[in-house]
Amino acid sequence: MLLTIFLAIVFCAAISIMLLSAVAFIQKKAFFSSAPKEAQEVLLPREQELFYGARTIGWTLMVFSLLMIAGVGIIAIWDGFRSGFTFWQFFLRFVSIFTIYKIYDMICFDYFLLMKYQFFQYYYPEVGSVYNGRKYGYNLKSQLLKLFFIFPAASALAAWICSLF
Repeated sequence: MLLTIFLAIVFCAAISIMLLSAVAFIQKKAFFSSAPKEAQEVLLPREQELFYGARTIGWTLMVFSLLMIAGVGIIAIWDGFRSGFTFWQFFLRFVSIFTIYKIYDMICFDYFLLMKYQFFQYYYPEVGSVYNGRKYGYNLKSQLLKLFFIFPAASALAAWICSLF
């Protein structure tokens, strides 16, 4: 279980690096497809880099975060095979990683970064009016749907596939 918690922390760190690279360095509007529609509508395209080499740094961080995410998956599965995991052990590992990530996402990204510290509004001041007066950043119903239904279903599917081998 210690490895699962460690993998969840690495997964959260990888997603944080990905978010930082997309928002602060790459600044492509396509990366904000999960933002609320009203925020997407007011986002202005950023044709010019924040500073020379910002996009290069951003893409390097993005690739690094994707490799970290892949590493989490590979280690979680490899260790499960090595330890002779059953379906339920794989399921518990996957759903634990996803649940820790989603809670981290809802608390750190949606509440602290978006609402309290206004990280996104710093780089995209035009979305400030969209988030004024909100108590929570993104659609809470969508977040809870992922937490309670989509991630457990994906975990069950991944555990079932892993238990076939």
